[in-house]
Formats: sequence, C-alpha cells, structure tokens
Amino acid sequence: MMANMDDNCCKPLQNSKKLTPLPPRLPRSTATACSCKCPVSKNSTARGHNNNVSSTTRDLYKCLFYQGYKADVCINTHNGGVVYAHSNILGMASPALKGMLKQANVRGRWRTISITGVPHDAVLVFIRFLYTSNYEKEDMDEFVLQLLVLSHVYVVPHLKRECEQRLELGLLTLDNVVDVFQLALLCDAPRLSLICHRKVLRNFKIVSESEGWKSMKLSHPVLEKEIVESVIDEENIKKERISKMKERKIYLQLYEAMEALVHICRDGCRTIGPHDKDFKANQPCKYTACKGLELLVRHFAGCKLRVPGGCAHCKRMWRLLELHSRLCVDPDYCRVPLCRNFKQRISKQSKKEEIRWRILVEKILRTRGIGIGSCFLRR
Repeated sequence: MMANMDDNCCKPLQNSKKLTPLPPRLPRSTATACSCKCPVSKNSTARGHNNNVSSTTRDLYKCLFYQGYKADVCINTHNGGVVYAHSNILGMASPALKGMLKQANVRGRWRTISITGVPHDAVLVFIRFLYTSNYEKEDMDEFVLQLLVLSHVYVVPHLKRECEQRLELGLLTLDNVVDVFQLALLCDAPRLSLICHRKVLRNFKIVSESEGWKSMKLSHPVLEKEIVESVIDEENIKKERISKMKERKIYLQLYEAMEALVHICRDGCRTIGPHDKDFKANQPCKYTACKGLELLVRHFAGCKLRVPGGCAHCKRMWRLLELHSRLCVDPDYCRVPLCRNFKQRISKQSKKEEIRWRILVEKILRTRGIGIGSCFLRR
C-alpha cells in the first residue's frame, strides 16, 4: 500500500515540468579524492562512464563499493568468494538483480544471492561497474567475455555495448573468434555475431585448426555444420563473381573491337582504312583494340582459306563482322564490309541461332550500360 501511495504521489510531479525544481550543480571546489583507502587510480584508462558525472562522484561510489558501508547484500561467487553490495544500487542498475533480491533469503539485514559460472574477479568488475559505470582497461581485456555474458543475463545494456565495442575494436582474434561467435549468438548480439561470422569465413583454414573450433565440434555440431555450409556457399559466390567479371571483360572487349572496326572502316587508322583517306604511320589511336584488329583485317584480306571454318583467324573475323551487323542500325550507309549481306542473312538463320546472337548483343549493350553504341550512329 505504501508503494502505491508513493507511486501516486510521484505522478503529478512527473507530469508537471513547472513544479519540478532543477537539480543543483556539483560544486567545483570539492576535493577530487575521498579520504578512504579505496583503490582510486587517477591516470587509469577507463571507458563507459558518464561524462556529465564528475570524477569526485565516481570516486565516492567506488569507495562505497570497496568499503561496503552499510551494505545489505552478500553475493556468493565462484570458489567460495563473496562480494558485498547495496540492494538499492543493484536493483536500480539491473532489473534482473532486482527480481533476484526480492526472492533472496533474508537474515537480519542481509540478503544473499549467488552469481556463479564466472571467476570471482569478473563478478567484482561487474558489480563495480554497476556502481560507477566505469571499468579499467586491463579488467576489460581480461574479462570481456565474462562481462558480455553477465551484462546480457542481468540486463545491463550499456555494459553489453561496451563489451561488443571492445571486441570489435581489437579484442576479437582468430584464437577466440569461435568462442565469441557462440556467445554472441547466445547473448543476442547480432552485429557482433555477423562480424565473427565474416572473420571465420575469411580465415576458415586457420580458425578450423584452433582449439575453439574443436570444442565447438563436440558441443555444437549443428553450428559447426552450418558454418561449413556457409563457407562452401561463400566459395561458390566468389567463383560466380569471378566468372561474371571475366564474362563482363569479354563483352567489353567485343564492344571495343566493334568500335575499332567501325573506326578503321569509316575513318581509317595508321596504314589501313578507306581508299579516300590519307594516313599517317605514327598517328596515335585512342582505340585499344585497333592495333590487333588491324592485323586481323590484313590477314583476312590476304588469306586463301578465308571461307568460314577454313582458318581460325578468319573465322574470328567472320564472327566479328556478323556481330557488327547485329549492332549496326544503318546498314545502307555503313562502310564496314558485308554489313548489309549479314543483315539479309539474318532472316535465313534458325530460330535457335537467332536467339543466341540476340542474347549476346543484349549482354554486350547491358555491360556498357547503353541502348546502342555511339559509333554505330550515322555521322
């Protein structure tokens, strides 16, 4: 009943900003260290604390934790260790601990709870963080996995975020990535689990030889099977990506060959081209495929086995000429040899061959990201 009365009394103050006075500022002249003999390190590297809270306040709460002044909670830890704390601070910092304290055994003014499964020092660092929202770098480096589990089990989200960030920024290694991956899945840390999964895939050969991997095969064979399957999928995706890159490179080379062919037949280059053009032997050319295509055209013009199938080089030239005719939009004015002949021959081809050529043309144009090449437009 008293709790209900307190809740009802607080509601009007929470709903009215005008009636709520502003908290006084912390005095700047206050000493920066308390008189107790608690371990306070001014130069220690710490993270996860509220910058709006002065170092004096944090030191006072640290002293309160280490001295246990008017403590009313006894926390039993691994191997008979004991940590003394205050129920009001634990209850406000962790809803899970608040529920445990309500059901705890009470002897006089003492409530007794147990936090086992992790080392005593890890529990000490965890409880100290609940008091000060602060930790020492050395403690985090040593107990980051235990603190990740404790922060998840006892619902301390800001500590959980700190553990995830510390792992992402350097504490995650090839030796512990399997253990961290399993804990990330159990502790509902999706970003950390994704980072671990990617690290395992990138370094699978090394990770699969670690002790963590051997332990996982015995304790979680289903997870080990899923990781192996994902590695296989990743390899298949990588091979498919390489295959597509090679295919795209071929399509780009074919389009460049078409550009060079039109350039040679319409404008001329170096010593080859239309009879009405003047050529310069050392004339620079912007088409990379022009030099090779020039040699192919010269061979095609003088080869005695020029019929399709008689010569491998001539066969390649025949295909380039037919591909050009498929891309050309104005065969009546095109200066590429046999362009109009190939256009007329298209109607006599089989449907299967027509579809094959059409797919090739579409892929070439799609690779270039255009509807039709500028070199095939009339000038």
